[in-house]
Amino acid sequence: MNISVVLVEPEGPVNIGMVARTMKNFGFSRLVLINPNLTGESYSYAVHAADILERALILENFEEALELFDLAVGTTGKPGRGYIPVRASLMPWELRELLRDYTGRVGLFFGRESIGLKNEELERLDFTVTIPTSEAYPVMNLAQAVAVILYELSKRKPEPAVEALKPATREEKERLIKIWEDLLTVLNYPKDSERREVFIKVFRRFVGRAVLYGREVHTLIGPLRRAVLKLGECEDAER
Repeated sequence: MNISVVLVEPEGPVNIGMVARTMKNFGFSRLVLINPNLTGESYSYAVHAADILERALILENFEEALELFDLAVGTTGKPGRGYIPVRASLMPWELRELLRDYTGRVGLFFGRESIGLKNEELERLDFTVTIPTSEAYPVMNLAQAVAVILYELSKRKPEPAVEALKPATREEKERLIKIWEDLLTVLNYPKDSERREVFIKVFRRFVGRAVLYGREVHTLIGPLRRAVLKLGECEDAER
């Protein structure tokens, strides 16, 4: 299971240690920390999972972490309230089913204890997942949230990898999005540049939700690129 836990600017050293311990409880070992407040206390609370902290990849910014994964999943305690309203959040068990046959690199992004993931960060992720909790107190502690989601994912039965179903890399998906942008540009559609940006954002979200495989992406890129070239030739002829 090629899944990493990514803590974005975790503020509490105790939580960092407890997350490492939780990961080991459920058989996960890849931890990425972005600007962490990592102290000796973190290692104390990790107990027998100190090795996960020792091997953790420490990065300076969100973009560096994003580039590591083919599929990026963000967690939020506030689904549909100004947090990517055009995309419904998954429940943990739905995420498990989504990833059942997926063999690509998955990053589970957890936000700061105080404010979670920022809207602009959630916008860059392919999916969001939320944990159903009581309306009286819907926001969970960081380590508890990690535990619930990893527990669900640990119930996934591994499937044998099939070469023909190799997941699309982030680079391949970005190429597909770029050729879509090129098509809209050559069509001059929509004419309003702001609306065109919306079309590109919607397509980006569609690509993320689709969990595409490499072969599928290349199949889509081919005719789209040919359409761009043909339309470009027509445009040149009219001049």
